[in-house]
Amino acid sequence: MARAVINPEGVAVMLRPTAQEPAGLLLEENVEGATLRTFNTRVWLSELLPGIQPRTGMEVMDVSDPQVVGTTNGGEPCAVVRYRYRDLEHLKDHIRQTVHSTLALNNYAASILGRKVTRPLITHPVEFTFEDGTKPFHALVVRDGITRLASAWAVLAGPDAEAADAADLMVNSLFGRVTGGPSADGRTLGERLAATRENWRHTLAKQFHQALSKPEPDDRGIQIAQTHVVPAQVAVGVKGHPGHLLAPEDVFDDAMRSILASVHVEFKAWDSAAQNVEVATRALKRVIQLGDAPVTKESLQVVYGLAVGRTAPEDLPQEYGDNRMPGTALWRGIQLVHALTRPELYERLKDQAKAIKGGSRMSAKGFAELLGPIIDLPWRSAKKAVSKQARNAWSNGGVLTRDVLKEWEPALTEDFTTLVEPAMTGDANARCTLAVAGGIALIADKLLTRNVGSSLMAPKEKGGVPFRSDVHLVVEDLSAEGNELGLWTLALTANRFRGDELPENAQSVRQFVRRERNDEDSPAYIHLKVDLAQPDKVARDENGVPVQLFEWDVVWASDQDRAHGAYTAYRSRQLPVSVPSPGNATVIDDGQPSGGGEESLSGGSEENAGDEATTLEPKPGDASFSGPGESIPSGRRAADFRRTLRSSLENARIALDGLTELDRTAGSWPPVIEAADFTDLRQSLLELQTDLENLRRNIQGEDSIVPLETEDEDET
Repeated sequence: MARAVINPEGVAVMLRPTAQEPAGLLLEENVEGATLRTFNTRVWLSELLPGIQPRTGMEVMDVSDPQVVGTTNGGEPCAVVRYRYRDLEHLKDHIRQTVHSTLALNNYAASILGRKVTRPLITHPVEFTFEDGTKPFHALVVRDGITRLASAWAVLAGPDAEAADAADLMVNSLFGRVTGGPSADGRTLGERLAATRENWRHTLAKQFHQALSKPEPDDRGIQIAQTHVVPAQVAVGVKGHPGHLLAPEDVFDDAMRSILASVHVEFKAWDSAAQNVEVATRALKRVIQLGDAPVTKESLQVVYGLAVGRTAPEDLPQEYGDNRMPGTALWRGIQLVHALTRPELYERLKDQAKAIKGGSRMSAKGFAELLGPIIDLPWRSAKKAVSKQARNAWSNGGVLTRDVLKEWEPALTEDFTTLVEPAMTGDANARCTLAVAGGIALIADKLLTRNVGSSLMAPKEKGGVPFRSDVHLVVEDLSAEGNELGLWTLALTANRFRGDELPENAQSVRQFVRRERNDEDSPAYIHLKVDLAQPDKVARDENGVPVQLFEWDVVWASDQDRAHGAYTAYRSRQLPVSVPSPGNATVIDDGQPSGGGEESLSGGSEENAGDEATTLEPKPGDASFSGPGESIPSGRRAADFRRTLRSSLENARIALDGLTELDRTAGSWPPVIEAADFTDLRQSLLELQTDLENLRRNIQGEDSIVPLETEDEDET
């Protein structure tokens, strides 16, 4: 702090206690469970680092956040927290990412250039430690006002600089060429970094004086004058209130989070995910502090540590005192869902969450929405491509079925398939464990999404479902006592779940068609469809290849009678007869051809009439049955076919681009396309072009030419 403030002597005066003011001239602010002591001053911009707050910490980022641990002295909380990074490069990358992502969302550079930073930044000391053995150092971090901090650096970077340029300028200015290794002159890492920042300030001072020496100060002088010093409110003391159960190491960080949340949940709101994390963790903290829940202090501390990320998944056996418990990210989610939905905590947590949000009612769906960004913490970065859909699924009920909200205990196992048999015989512990574990896996891997109308009867490869239902109702039906197909779907999905990447069938064709896989890569991570007739319960096609699981299969397995009836009724309204798509696709028992939905509605073909896998005659019980469909207007059917044509051509363009890119980087053999394939592909394209041209002539006439629009044409 002495390095950071521009007037350390004045701050020292404020810290001196007197008979009338035992706390000196410090400001005191009472928050839940603690009293914070702070002072207002001005600090050098170059002595501030961005800290962690929910707006940045709860977003999906490439660089993971550090581990945050509170500090104590003699069992009492200290006004310092400890950030633990892997190495110095991890710290630099994290700062660069925070500044870049902040400026991408909001930028106050124009305001700061005209008025300086007017509102104080909320700051406190942090000890930066490293796993690789690099010596720690201390610095002031900004907990509220990160946008103002980043915008000040954007001003220094210049009007033409991008967000990434401002982030690079900050990192280069604060760290220079300092490495984490020992110094030849014996100086500590903190001393070397302090010297780097001081030298940078001297450089700025020279630039400023050069700007003032001109007849008119240039832009650089104005940029420096408006940003080199910023107002700050610095937290230097904390006193925990007696009689509360919050651990001493959590008191200070929790008090700081309470101040931030009081602003950004109630007034200047963060995004919904950040708000949900704050509401959920603050509600849990309030329940702990009130001490009226019939749960032991140790159990509540373990749950709180899991919720805020202080306890790693691999520490689960140690924290729960049971070596049988797997230390995995999925089991962390199971334990959190179980603990936070116990009747003795559930209602109390909802009451506190309502008080924080200012509402009068909270349903099970509303509570599930709070859990989403807490559960996904271990895999948030690895599965960032589908995090939005996963959190939407939690807001649609998540895994909070009626049975999960009742009394049950997790059935500890490393193989979830062993729980299917007891679940079939009525074991509530096994059924609820499968519901939570399998439900979390399905939601995290985008195989179970919220109830939306656009997915109804869409092709299964594009996320289609046979009927609409809320997420928690699908999970409830999957885990029903007599639903063997649903229980096996949950068990196999939970067994195959991985927190370090997305399965291939979690993404659309367009997303993974460009994906490259090296021969050295591990086997593809993929969820598989269930076939109860197989010994291993894995469905396989006619070639013996395991069949991928889609959301269609998940919803179908939850209520097979309803799905079959809904799909049969839908197909009876369609005029075109369903035939397999190219690739000898076959009709399977869950309704959709493996070629999928609307894209296979192409009408009958004499060439396909003799195929063994194709039947144009509806069979009893065949969900691919297609009736006459005279009730559907021709205009609607034509629109469907046009959409199918455009989508197929777009996918073909993407596939061809991917092959072209591979051809530039791959070796000479094997070629990306065999010579024989070129003839077939070219012939198919020529036939398609000919058919399209014939259709145009039928509609527009022989000599008509499709007009091309130009920018200077009158739109009237």
